[in-house]
Amino acid sequence: MLNRRQLRVKVLQVLYAYNLSENRSVRVFEKKVLESVDEVYETYIWLLSLLVEVADFVIRDADERANRYLPSETDLNSNTKLHFNKFIVALRGNTEFQREVKKYSVSWSFDPEVVKTVFNILKDTPVYQNYLVSQDDTMRSEKDIIKFIFKKIIKVTPSVEQVFEEKFINWPVDRDVLDALVAKTFSNFQSEIPDENKLAKISPDWAEDREFIVNLFNKVITYDEEYQLYISEKTKNWEAERIAIIDILLMKMALAELSHFSSIPVKVTMNEYIEIAKEFSTPKSNFFINGILDKILAELKAAGKVRKAGRGLIE
Repeated sequence: MLNRRQLRVKVLQVLYAYNLSENRSVRVFEKKVLESVDEVYETYIWLLSLLVEVADFVIRDADERANRYLPSETDLNSNTKLHFNKFIVALRGNTEFQREVKKYSVSWSFDPEVVKTVFNILKDTPVYQNYLVSQDDTMRSEKDIIKFIFKKIIKVTPSVEQVFEEKFINWPVDRDVLDALVAKTFSNFQSEIPDENKLAKISPDWAEDREFIVNLFNKVITYDEEYQLYISEKTKNWEAERIAIIDILLMKMALAELSHFSSIPVKVTMNEYIEIAKEFSTPKSNFFINGILDKILAELKAAGKVRKAGRGLIE
């Protein structure tokens, strides 16, 4: 599920697009913030659907082999155990999953080769061959083969990854979140009764997190000129064109949190944006951002503009 750092990255991405856009409609881009989060969940549903499709493909493969011109004994007696995998049956019959598949119009018919590729890799692996002859049909054991398909085939097969990259622009950034969502699904599904199981949530408290990202985006836009003035005053010795736009946006986001989010400790805000800079900006950006924010923070504290609700949050 998405944590606060990952939510901050979503806001950063949309702010970046907003700054490069000629059409700066705040409402349009506020909607894009929410859509960027929803896209993570949509990708998650597509991944789950791919697992189901691979399990379903064994029936088609068995039919094709049985209908060969001169089928062998093996062709006529294909093992279709994966189709009846208890985790897959529970997921396939889960009302929540069915609803999300319909909502996002999920269908792998647009590129059937993806499913075939995954199955063709799977069928020759020792892990799959052992699964086919195993007598252990507990839910835990049944999930193990599906985990193998996800971790050792889907996640590492270039042609599969390419399909997701082309369909979902933020696939490379969202992979860790998607891994966590799928892992949570494996953990959640314990019952063979489909609707006794729950899909993973996009965040621990979406109502609260939704408010956070919308407010953060809007505060940065609303106080943009004020924040830019703070930054400009502390970077007079720097050529403006040499300061990365990502660094500017990260500092503005940090200033919004320091000034307007009373429940978030100062240290958390500072650490979060320094860490985001390490991943998304230039090699030395984290040091630059840390130095500039320290100076601005001292000024904000002196002016009484850092308002925190609890004890110790301002330190």
